Amino acid sequence: MTEITQQDHYLTLDDGEQLYMRRISRAGKGEPVLLIHGVMANGRIFYSDKGRGLAPFLAAAGYDVFVADLRGRGRSTPKINAASRHGQTEIICRDLPALQAAIRSIKGDVAVHWMAHSWGGVHMSSCLLRHPRLCSQVASLVYFGSKRSIAVRNWRKWLEVDLVWNILARWIIRAVGYLPAARLGLGADDETEKSHRQSKRWAQQRPWIDSDDGFDYGAAARHVSLPPALYFAAHNDPCRGHPDDVRRFRAESGPHLSRFRLLARSTGHWHDYDHVSLLTHPDAPADHFPLVLEWLAGRHDQVIDHN
Repeated sequence: MTEITQQDHYLTLDDGEQLYMRRISRAGKGEPVLLIHGVMANGRIFYSDKGRGLAPFLAAAGYDVFVADLRGRGRSTPKINAASRHGQTEIICRDLPALQAAIRSIKGDVAVHWMAHSWGGVHMSSCLLRHPRLCSQVASLVYFGSKRSIAVRNWRKWLEVDLVWNILARWIIRAVGYLPAARLGLGADDETEKSHRQSKRWAQQRPWIDSDDGFDYGAAARHVSLPPALYFAAHNDPCRGHPDDVRRFRAESGPHLSRFRLLARSTGHWHDYDHVSLLTHPDAPADHFPLVLEWLAGRHDQVIDHN
């Protein structure tokens, strides 16, 4: 069997930003998959130096996997600093379409599977709703713990979201010009002032409207049908991807073929996963990653809906 290889790819945008993609595959063969991380993170959530994670799992199953670092994160340059002015609008309108075009320039005129962790799913759905022409180029969607707004109330939400993300993070940003999340131990990577402000606004159950130009993603969802989407939620995820918030994200994304899957012992899975372990747990490849393969193969009826 052909050995799995890894390659570095860099994509330079017209504004000078350079996006990094790690390509993991068997000799560059197989259907393409694009993986996108969430906030305060980078593409390393999907792979490790020891060959573990969702990306190597998909490559071993025969897919050609492209793991992106969004602008300023991971190995993309320039790194986020006090002078960075980009936010989620740039990710939605420029980065994701450019990454899609780059993959298709490598693979040819084929549809790409899109997958994301956490807020990366919001970026992806927003991109497709704003650029519906891309929907025909995307074969399927798979989201892990993706929610657009947070309605649940518990002490973890009060601590992690209301206090740390909404209040303390804004104080830090005012002091240094950006959120140095990696240095503070809040996450694996940093966030710009704009990306923090925009995501904070949406997470507060504000309308799904772009703060730059007023584009109404919620209204677009009533007219644009997203590709088939599989939504995973972790039972032990109190606020960053609570199952109820994931369900609401699915509902507000408009009519589309979709399944919701709760990763819990009560639903037959091996563990009550949390926001990170649903991707990184050693048992994930044997427990629920096979459902991802069913979804990519178009066998949607093989995935039971827990909603």
